[in-house]
Amino acid sequence: MRRALICGIGGQDGSYLAALLLDKGYEVWGTSRDAETATFSNLQRLGLVGRVKLLSMAPNDFRSVFIAVEHSEPDEIYYLSGQSSVGLSFGQPTETLESIVSGVLNMLEVMRLRGREMRLYNAGSSECFGDTGDRVADEDTPFRPRSPYAVAKASAHWLVANYREAYGLHCCTGILFNHESPLRPPRFVTRKIVSGAARIAAGRRERLVLGNLSIARDWGWAPEYVDAMWRMLAAETPEDFVVATGQTAWLEDFVAEAFAYHGLDWRDHVEISAEFARPSDIQVSRADSTRAAERLGWRAQTHMRDVVRKMCAAEVQQNESTEK
Repeated sequence: MRRALICGIGGQDGSYLAALLLDKGYEVWGTSRDAETATFSNLQRLGLVGRVKLLSMAPNDFRSVFIAVEHSEPDEIYYLSGQSSVGLSFGQPTETLESIVSGVLNMLEVMRLRGREMRLYNAGSSECFGDTGDRVADEDTPFRPRSPYAVAKASAHWLVANYREAYGLHCCTGILFNHESPLRPPRFVTRKIVSGAARIAAGRRERLVLGNLSIARDWGWAPEYVDAMWRMLAAETPEDFVVATGQTAWLEDFVAEAFAYHGLDWRDHVEISAEFARPSDIQVSRADSTRAAERLGWRAQTHMRDVVRKMCAAEVQQNESTEK
């Protein structure tokens, strides 16, 4: 039985990854900053509480990271921890840099010093590429980060590459483009849109206030993306991979699809406010995940419209369960 340590198991990706690895017969360990007080609502929602072993770990504390690895003795480590909101990173740049960069560096140092064969997956981000415009980003595209979050992810990416080359560690980064699910926190605009549309469809007299709708992203389905993470560590040779659908859509189309699911015209219920504008933002994000298809056999099966419909259906189901 292989053993995996998922750092940040309580998040969207961590929870879906735990479910995937359990189905594959893994013994799964997971960390959060305080495992004794955390609610792990996503694990509860997926019915995984009691099936995983939980540890407390402070990513920016080397001793804490060392103890977590020593205690769990993993064959595979999935580092998904750290501040995950681009918008929030502008207000909390220090916390963002520390939680992402220091955490990855500490984990790499633990792997180097212990000497035991382990494999590390690092959660990268398409935000590192910045605005791609009409070009598509692949593994050889230069980084042009435009937020503290993207700067942190870019730094972590190069740390992983450096330790792989300098010390021969089996470590890699998945450069994931936007991927969504019903487990997204409400602060993410995709969940905000889906939740708002569901409330309005249910009779709530409110307006959904959003920021810039003229941005374009590549949106995929999170449960599929964690499979790509597992495939990266299963590969004999560690490599970095872009993970995306290859299809870019406007945020306005995402909003329209969410309201259309309920038979509504979004223009009757949405307001635009400069309040939600970021100091700098990516206008267009495009991806080419050919390498993942050719070398990992991974291809996205779910694209933007189906992502929205799945999220809307889950939102309605959750609201109905809450009302009962």
